[in-house]
Amino acid sequence: MLAILGHPAFRKDEHWQTRTFTAEQTILKEGDNTSSLYLVLNGCARVVANITLKSEKTIHPGFNDLTQYDIFGELSFINNQRHSTNITAVTDCEIAVIENKHLEKFLNSHPEHGLAFYKEIAKTLALRLNATNTKAFSLLAWGLNHQGIDKHLD
Repeated sequence: MLAILGHPAFRKDEHWQTRTFTAEQTILKEGDNTSSLYLVLNGCARVVANITLKSEKTIHPGFNDLTQYDIFGELSFINNQRHSTNITAVTDCEIAVIENKHLEKFLNSHPEHGLAFYKEIAKTLALRLNATNTKAFSLLAWGLNHQGIDKHLD
C-alpha cells in the first residue's frame, strides 16, 4: 500500500488524504458507506462492535487493534458494502483515507501494483478470518461448557 501512496501518479490531496484523530474519537461508524479504504500511518485504532444483549443493553467490545500500516474498510472497497463495525482511535492517529474510485482507476492502469495490492488484501483477510475462527470456536466451547454439555456426551 505504501508503494501506491508514494507513486507519482497517485497524488496526495488529489487521490488520497491524511486525517488525524484524537484518542477515543470515532474514525468510522458501523453502517456508513464511506467509499474509502483506510491505512493507519501512526497510532492505534480499535475495531469495536455494537452487540445488543437479551436485556436490550448494548455493549461495545473491542475485537482487534490496528497499528501502523494496518488497513481497514477493505470489505467496502471490495464489494461496496456498508461498514460492519466502528473504528475508534485508541491513541492519537494519523490515517490515510484513500478514495475507492481513485484507487480502482490507479490499480487498473498499473496492474503490477494491482497484483501486489490484491495479494496483500487476500493475506490480510485470511489472517483476520483465522483470528475470527479462533475466537468463534473459543466462544462456542465456552458456551457448551457453560451449558454443561459434558453430562450429555457419555
